[in-house]
Amino acid sequence: MDSKVSESPSNWVMTRPRSRYHLYALLLIPCLLLGSLAGHRRYYYAISNPDIDFSASSCAQVDALYPQSSKNTGLWEEFGQMLGTDEFKELAIGKLSGLIQIPSESYDNMPPPGQDSRWETMGLVHDYLVAEFPLINKTFSLAKVNTYGLIYEWTGTNSSLKPYILAAHQDVVPVNPETVSTWTHPPYSGFFDGESIWGRGASDDKASLTAIMLTLETLIKKDWTPERTIVLAFGFDEEASGIYGAKYLGKALEETYGRDAFAFIVDEGGGFKDVYGTIFATPGVAEKGHADIKLEVTSPGGHSSVPPVHTTIGYLASLITEFEKNPYPVELARDTVPYDNLVCMAAHSRDIPHSLKRAIFRSGHSNAALHRVEKDFVLQDKFYSSLVGTTQAVDIVSGGVKSNALPESAFAIINHRINTLSSVNETAARDTQTITSLARSLNLTLKAFGEDVIPESFYTTSHCSSQSSSTSSSKGHIELSLAFNHELEPAPRTPTSGKDSKPWDFLSGTIKATYYSHRAQGIKAETTATKGDDVNFDVEDEKKIIVSPGMSTGNTDTKYYWNLTRHIFRYNHKNAAYGSEIATGVHTVNENIPLDHYLEIIRFFTTLIMNADEAEVF
Repeated sequence: MDSKVSESPSNWVMTRPRSRYHLYALLLIPCLLLGSLAGHRRYYYAISNPDIDFSASSCAQVDALYPQSSKNTGLWEEFGQMLGTDEFKELAIGKLSGLIQIPSESYDNMPPPGQDSRWETMGLVHDYLVAEFPLINKTFSLAKVNTYGLIYEWTGTNSSLKPYILAAHQDVVPVNPETVSTWTHPPYSGFFDGESIWGRGASDDKASLTAIMLTLETLIKKDWTPERTIVLAFGFDEEASGIYGAKYLGKALEETYGRDAFAFIVDEGGGFKDVYGTIFATPGVAEKGHADIKLEVTSPGGHSSVPPVHTTIGYLASLITEFEKNPYPVELARDTVPYDNLVCMAAHSRDIPHSLKRAIFRSGHSNAALHRVEKDFVLQDKFYSSLVGTTQAVDIVSGGVKSNALPESAFAIINHRINTLSSVNETAARDTQTITSLARSLNLTLKAFGEDVIPESFYTTSHCSSQSSSTSSSKGHIELSLAFNHELEPAPRTPTSGKDSKPWDFLSGTIKATYYSHRAQGIKAETTATKGDDVNFDVEDEKKIIVSPGMSTGNTDTKYYWNLTRHIFRYNHKNAAYGSEIATGVHTVNENIPLDHYLEIIRFFTTLIMNADEAEVF
């Protein structure tokens, strides 16, 4: 070989240096392995040590956010002190008690307002709000939407700031007349027993509505005015899916203010409670979808003295059993609210079992660990499993009119709450698949959501091996359909991290300020009021509150507000942290709310309104 060629720089790499590069590689590989092992060792040490703080990277927290301006600080302190006075307590009790005494019940499948006298109780609510909150009715503009929906506006002095919405609903779940005698205090008494206010709506949702109104009425009385416009949106049929209330309110708000016109929306939703020794607040930042599926069976009638093997109701019962034998799978997935909530729990809970904490943190990169969390925790917890998966519940069954007549038709309504990674179409497809095989074995035709899945021709051809003759026919018909035409896709998720999460950080800080200032053993309100800047307070672990992304298993009026803002928070600062003190009876007998919990909701809205007045970042 030509020595000049072999020694040229361009060829040297190709000919001579292999041995030298092998040497470098041999030296480098052990270093890389040691570094990797050290990294893994640090990782496994961290997840095995319960004292390691993961909060910097997992479920990062913000400081408590207190009103800071000279305009708000003194008044906020005064308001907080006023909450503890007997005079204000009596005022607050009276406002909520009076609203509870109006039986503003909403029912499924009611005709529009004006066509059913049951709506008229909403008019009584309006009269009450006018009488009890005169300053609001003098100061705010008011628009009524579809007769009973309410939109109030208090126009701010700074038009460059986006407005925000505080939402609530005027209606309540009907009280079953058969249960009235089992209530400790009558359901529409608004009775105060010295500790709690009792009655339908006390917790869902009249305490929030009254807290909003009383807070604003008090601020007006104190000559406070907002820089940022405040909008109130009160629906009147949330308990019946909001089809006449919030649905129309959402359209009216969009027409008036435009798409994405609001900085944020706060409606009913999550609260705070103890989770493994630590208090967690869980504002709802997403919602599951919703679909009511009607399962209807028809077959020939006749006299019951000559019955077939299966009556129509018998067929329906078999199909219902098939659904309940095949529940939707519960599969925990990363990048979902339930998963992020678990990560937050692992990062901050003081008493979380070590094995669960380790599995949750490993699940970020290990599918095996993810399945372990799913199996050992999610599937063992009724609430979490309902949150993660699509649920199904047969809630309505109807069929037959006479004991000696075979029913020609029978139906059931299956209520689904659809997991956030699925859709209405996927739910409909799975329901169809669940019963198709059984329908064939029962010799029933099947039409699902407008499609002939098993047509009559299936039983009149040789395709059905169970038939001995090509002239045989089906014994009945099944139809699957959407029941009430108010199906709902899963909601868009509110940002809780990254550049779009400033409203989330604002709400988180407000929650913490409310929680700490309401407790004598917490941070003193005046501590921050005099500082005027961000302070990292050294709060003892057992006194801290952690704010985590949350989600409820149901839906709220916000399902009609998606176009108004990306920042929807379903949270009303309900206190569920103290076991026996929890407000009970939501949607059932003995609904009540402890006075202290109600007062803390008022404090929350006071802090929120003043903080929003100062925030210029959104």
